[in-house]
Amino acid sequence: MKAYLALEDGSVFEGNSVGAKGTAFGEIVFNTSMTGYQEMFTDPSNFGHIINMTYPLIGNYGVNEEDNESSKVWASGLVAREICKTPSNWRMTQTLTEFLIKNNVVAIEGVDTREITDVIREKGSMGAVITTDKDFKIENYIDKIKSYMTKDAVSDVTCKEKYTIENKNAKYKVAVFDLGLRRSMLKRLVDAGCTVTVFPATTSADEIIAGGFDGLVISNGPHNSNDYAKITENLKSIQQTKLPILGIGLGHNLLALANGLKIEKMKHGHRGANYPVVDIKRQRTYITSQNHGFVVSLEQADAESFEITHKNLNDNTIEGICYKNYPVFSVQFEPGSSEEPFDSGYLFSDFKACMEVRKNA
Repeated sequence: MKAYLALEDGSVFEGNSVGAKGTAFGEIVFNTSMTGYQEMFTDPSNFGHIINMTYPLIGNYGVNEEDNESSKVWASGLVAREICKTPSNWRMTQTLTEFLIKNNVVAIEGVDTREITDVIREKGSMGAVITTDKDFKIENYIDKIKSYMTKDAVSDVTCKEKYTIENKNAKYKVAVFDLGLRRSMLKRLVDAGCTVTVFPATTSADEIIAGGFDGLVISNGPHNSNDYAKITENLKSIQQTKLPILGIGLGHNLLALANGLKIEKMKHGHRGANYPVVDIKRQRTYITSQNHGFVVSLEQADAESFEITHKNLNDNTIEGICYKNYPVFSVQFEPGSSEEPFDSGYLFSDFKACMEVRKNA
């Protein structure tokens, strides 16, 4: 079956359908990762995204039941040069095509993903549609493509009720604001010796403050941090108590807003597993996983209140900040899973150190 991809600038690409039948609108973005496609589709940060994969062959190792980052697929669609039809892996339970159809994800292959990436790089992220409409004409879709917009996406992806993951060997009691939480981050916190209570994004500052927690983590999440003024106000109140706080991704941006910094939209964002970031204090560079379209701006910033801790070596954008008046720090990228010399899992150790100081005060 034929499928069509149309972009807001009028570009049209014809290929083959490799997912569900139907039509999907979204913001088209490109991801440079070679692997991790299952995690991408189930990452709430990809809410509303049509993901164009730059690596030419996707689906080589199929899909399994254990690697999902959440309980459902959040991406709107997939664009690939080629989907592997005969994947091979001992953990595989289904092919990528079967996964896409089961989860009602519209997908297209057989298009020039390099050309699509060039369009996005030149013109920026934009609205798009993938459709299997056999009578497709772009003039019937262009108005809806151009008007596509998501607002307050966190309300769609956050948990509805709080829940706790116990750890019988826990030394710390940690709260997590779920703005679009990845399961792998919860695992890292438990592995770091924490009992974790996850709260919906709408939770009040008073409930967190009254919970007797040793620290707070603000998770990654989708889209524009400027949409979440109430969460930002809650963070202002919480940090006044000197509770240790670690922000990741969207959490990083919200903490910046809470401390008077500005957030600006990037032309095409950082999405992939190969972004070099330098830790300025440690004087070491780490290869990081990233998925964001907004970044902290230093325009009219009061440099007396914060310190830049990490920078992106590709474009010099800000990747990490600590705040001088509070035990609060944040990073734009996804922290690593280990503390080996070339992985950024040490950030969880830094967070534990902040909690230890508070416990011993």
